[in-house]
Amino acid sequence: MPYFIYILKSQTAGKYYIGSSENPERRLQFHNTMEKGFTSRYRPWEIVFCQQFESKTEAQLAERKIKFWKSKKMVERLISGEINI
Repeated sequence: MPYFIYILKSQTAGKYYIGSSENPERRLQFHNTMEKGFTSRYRPWEIVFCQQFESKTEAQLAERKIKFWKSKKMVERLISGEINI
């Protein structure tokens, strides 16, 4: 079953959120309505990047790699297509 990494961007604060899911659209809805943590403070969110992987394990490895960067500029380069995971 395919699995995805996704990057959300806050439409109000310009912050990014990186996650993985088998249904990124459903997760977006969750972040914009129900979630009470980090993402609730910066609503609304939009999906600005999504990439499919063959397995949950591959997607989670890519998610960890992006989070390890700890760099907004690197995330923006990924979103623009300048770099790949």
